[in-house]
Amino acid sequence: MHIDHVTGREAFVDELALLLEIAGGLGERDLLAASRCRGWTVADTLTHVHLGLQEMLLGLVSATDAAPTVDAASYWSQAPASNDDETSDTDHVRFVRLITSAYGRPSGGIRHLAVTGRTVMRAATRLPATNLDFQGHVIATGDFFATWAVELAVHHLDLGPELTLASPTPGSRALTRQTVEELAGGAFPRDVPETDVILIGTGRLPVPPDDRLAGLTLPAFG
Repeated sequence: MHIDHVTGREAFVDELALLLEIAGGLGERDLLAASRCRGWTVADTLTHVHLGLQEMLLGLVSATDAAPTVDAASYWSQAPASNDDETSDTDHVRFVRLITSAYGRPSGGIRHLAVTGRTVMRAATRLPATNLDFQGHVIATGDFFATWAVELAVHHLDLGPELTLASPTPGSRALTRQTVEELAGGAFPRDVPETDVILIGTGRLPVPPDDRLAGLTLPAFG
């Protein structure tokens, strides 16, 4: 699944701009609401997004002449490289919670997220089409931006169980559905709402008892 540079970049930048706007409008109590990520509040989930954007910056400055080893879908089939063989998912959950709790108020982390997010958007809009060395992979910029548009769209939806929020942007939703279906090995029925496709395909919702989904490999990625 290859996404061209402009399509991937626009989907990513638009979704990041919307997510920053939403995050900036949340009150302290909103940030303490539960998210869809086990063990995390809305503030914790946005801390995770912030850490991801910081890591993304490393990719944006790591152009390479090497050929791509992953694309916008196959990237998700491999766990990111780690410097610690003993780390676990629960370690990251606790780590993020500790970072969030270090702020005097939940909104303190949102201010830092906004600074990093604006920096990433500027870097993204200035980056020409190339290949990037990222997390032990080589990936074309269009696919790189597409993976981050998906990451943001999914976590955008993670913020919503207890809050009423705008939906992710059409571009990021379309790329996320395309990625889910590519990894699942087939298309979801067209009458399944796009948001449900994303939440089912990423393991946020259980697979419904629908015979039309029997041939798909679900969840596609977590």
